Amino acid sequence: MPSLPKLISRPLIALCAILGLTACSGVPVTHYAQQTPQLDLRQYFTGTLDAYGMFQNRSGEVIKRFHVVINAHWEGDTGTLDEQFTYSDGTTQQRIWTIRKTDKDHYVGTAADVVGEANGTASGNALRWQYVLSLPVDGKVYEVNFDDWMFLMDERIMLNRSAMSKWGFHLGEVTLTFVKR
Repeated sequence: MPSLPKLISRPLIALCAILGLTACSGVPVTHYAQQTPQLDLRQYFTGTLDAYGMFQNRSGEVIKRFHVVINAHWEGDTGTLDEQFTYSDGTTQQRIWTIRKTDKDHYVGTAADVVGEANGTASGNALRWQYVLSLPVDGKVYEVNFDDWMFLMDERIMLNRSAMSKWGFHLGEVTLTFVKR
């Protein structure tokens, strides 16, 4: 007869394997290749944009709402997005992204609170942007995985939905609407 730790560990290993596989599944960004309007980050993120968003915890409760003013410009294949956040509790934050187009469909980005590089792939009207963010919460800083999906609706509006996770566990979502001035 197997020991109790073996009886517990086999189902636990199987569950972890299933969760690991399902975490990697999903719709590839190339699924949107034929969708229009075609997203060109250099064209969309040029000039001044406003973004309106909210953060919801894993149970769906809205924790924070925010407005972002984005001043964006490009020099060749390198773009700068200067984001000025104002949160519903009155706090403010700045994040400056440097984004570089590496080939027809791929981008890398950096910001002071991004761990390493963000990686993005565009296809059709969609962009999938993945990165790790150093997120301050209650006096501590956590490294949180972000999986952003952006969809260009028309020449002025883009929708963004970001799933936040840590160690494979869903923490919440950020929803944004970008409006080009």
